[in-house]
Amino acid sequence: MTFQVHALPADGFAPLFDMSTEELGKIRAKRMVADAKPGYPCRVSLTDAEIGETVILVNFEHQVGDSPYRASHAIFVREKAEQAFPTVGAIPEVLTLRLISMRAFDENDYMVASDIVDGTRLEEAITATLENPSVAYLHLHNAKPGCYAARVTRA
Repeated sequence: MTFQVHALPADGFAPLFDMSTEELGKIRAKRMVADAKPGYPCRVSLTDAEIGETVILVNFEHQVGDSPYRASHAIFVREKAEQAFPTVGAIPEVLTLRLISMRAFDENDYMVASDIVDGTRLEEAITATLENPSVAYLHLHNAKPGCYAARVTRA
């Protein structure tokens, strides 16, 4: 079963970098400087920020479905990040370096399966989970500290 990992589009996040510290605070966001790599995984570029690079930590509603699983969490976005378009069946390195919480949802946005997977075994886990016909899409989260990472669909 082939799959596609999806990054978030850059357009919605670019204006954050023009905001003052006070303006960011009003929307519960924070400008930070990466001080470790890996450590600041960007959800737009699907890469870790370089040490010294500016990122914004912002709350993002990643599960917008009309179900009890509707959810948001903090994510990092790199300044001037360009949206990644991974090749079909490819797992970006930013995901392979981490322990991943994989959550499978049906077409009504209800969770139907979940697993914790070492990022190096993610391709196998995604493929197996998508073989279940009740699974419409997957959400990947970093298991430690738990931030939303990416959406996965069948390709």
